[in-house]
Amino acid sequence: MPSLNITFTDEELEAVRAAAAAEGKSLKQYVHDLPLREQQRLQFVRYALAWGDEHRAEFDEAFPDEAPPAHRQGAEAA
Repeated sequence: MPSLNITFTDEELEAVRAAAAAEGKSLKQYVHDLPLREQQRLQFVRYALAWGDEHRAEFDEAFPDEAPPAHRQGAEAA
């Protein structure tokens, strides 16, 4: 099975160990899960941004005083 060695400073390693302990995971499991969680987070953010863009006009119409309309940009919105 492939593996990799990652170099941390003493302070970085202590911070990673503390984060792993806070989640109740071993250091190995915590470090393994980080890129997978980041991938899921990025996917969620992309979806949320796309959803927001699709519904921005509805929001602007329903709440005209809450946010500048979607068609306003730059200095006009400020």
